[in-house]
Amino acid sequence: MKKTIEAALKEIASVINGGGKQAYLVGGAVRDMLMGKKIHDWDIATDALPEEVTALFRKAGGKVIPTGIKHGTVTVLYRKNSVEVTTFRTEAGYSDGRRPDSVAFAATIEEDLSRRDFTMNAIALRLPSGETVDPFDGITDIKAKIIRCVGKAQDRFAEDGLRPLRAVRFAAQLGFDLEQNTKDAIAGALPVSAKVSPERVRDELDKILASPLPSRALLLMEKTGLLELFLGELAACRGVEQKGYHSFDVLEHSLLACDYAAKNNFSPEVRMAALLHDIGKPATKKMGANGAWTFYRHEEISESQSRRILRRLRYSNAFVDSVCHLIKIHMFHYTEDWSDAAVRRFIVRAGEDYLENLYCLRRADTYALNAAEGSPALLLPFIKRVEKVQASSRVFMLKDLAVSGKDLIAAGIKPGKQIGIILNELLETVLDDPSENTREKLLKIAVNMNERL
Repeated sequence: MKKTIEAALKEIASVINGGGKQAYLVGGAVRDMLMGKKIHDWDIATDALPEEVTALFRKAGGKVIPTGIKHGTVTVLYRKNSVEVTTFRTEAGYSDGRRPDSVAFAATIEEDLSRRDFTMNAIALRLPSGETVDPFDGITDIKAKIIRCVGKAQDRFAEDGLRPLRAVRFAAQLGFDLEQNTKDAIAGALPVSAKVSPERVRDELDKILASPLPSRALLLMEKTGLLELFLGELAACRGVEQKGYHSFDVLEHSLLACDYAAKNNFSPEVRMAALLHDIGKPATKKMGANGAWTFYRHEEISESQSRRILRRLRYSNAFVDSVCHLIKIHMFHYTEDWSDAAVRRFIVRAGEDYLENLYCLRRADTYALNAAEGSPALLLPFIKRVEKVQASSRVFMLKDLAVSGKDLIAAGIKPGKQIGIILNELLETVLDDPSENTREKLLKIAVNMNERL
């Protein structure tokens, strides 16, 4: 089999070939090309040593960056293109369960491919001809939509504890199935996977949640023990029945909500919140007087547990705060008898910047009750009410008040904690009645308040 190689890649390969060396396109780019997908990144394997690659491209007018020189990798910048070029290599010893203890340069592309994780990633295209090198029958596995380890799965997973997570992530991204021996080997590799850094786990989880069907990976994680290892709080939701409007246990409900968020291309924050929004239910489950299970204030426990999980996985503070805020406020129950003041207070509590994501989370949560799209009538009246209130009043934060702390001090109120107390009371006053938001009225109210403090 031969594939058509684009001109820019041929140009890069020609520089290597011009030095009497071999060049092969390898890795995910080959897999994606064979699947008819667009290629975003190029990785080239060669029998040229890093210093030889550097000399060849500098002579050709390119720039070379020694990004992974100890592993034989350099990044080549040539004619507005960027490509990683790595010398054929073999690896040995994986004492930390992630990186090889030693790397040795290899003589052939077949030796290089033998160290890779899955057969679908162990295919090379000779450049510039496009001739396929497929020693592990990866093309057949791609056609069959199968993820299979190169060689013995136990050996591949013992070398790198991240590979089991990559396997289930690829299953979700590509819609592939795990070959049985590959799936069975994951459980035995859990001690090695436990050594993987939180940042690496986080990156794989992000890719899972960005996939078309995250539950495909998450269910595989549950069956193989990876979910218990990395997201034990979520795994504990299996078998926690809910009844009432719910048709599924808490874990299934959470996975359905996450899938819905992915299907509708909701933000990463919403996808994560959809996955974790109910993890506090096992800890709050109680039998109610009417014989039905209750989960009183589970959103607060879910928020605190989610914060621990996301910090454990080294997410940014901004991401953690955003996801956890959505989880904490997802249990709102709007009725038409809410006053405008109640709606304004909800906007303040939720935060205007969070409203759109909150609506998305509610849609996902509603869908996951019965795996059915909720009626627009369930949320639309509330959204319209919020928009109407927003149009009639733009005072939802202290900065929206007609007076500031400096104005209060100028009016004779001493600096100190009472300034903050008074400003918050003024905001409450304006939330009740926006017409009070004038400098004259608020200063008068503030002076009266100060006299009572």
